[in-house]
Amino acid sequence: MAVELAADREIFLADFGVTASFTPSGGAASDITVIFDNEYLDVDIGGAVAFATRQPKVLCRDGEISGIAEGDQMVISGATYIVRVVMPDGTGMTEVLLEAQ
Repeated sequence: MAVELAADREIFLADFGVTASFTPSGGAASDITVIFDNEYLDVDIGGAVAFATRQPKVLCRDGEISGIAEGDQMVISGATYIVRVVMPDGTGMTEVLLEAQ
């Protein structure tokens, strides 16, 4: 039995989401609602000071991105990103790691 319903996920995205344009390779663009995160990460490259980089990612409903694959494209707030890793979480949501272009 699911703890949350599809309606709960829809409310969550409506409250905290932004619009992204998702374009599958060889397909047409469509607008979807995502939770966008572009946090800084410390990367240890073996020196005395850590290197900082960004890791853009989105959280979205499975149904809006069916067939998503590495190399697909998303445009969020005017910035273009390429899909690099797709991680469905088994609850109807998928986390997608992006690469800035």
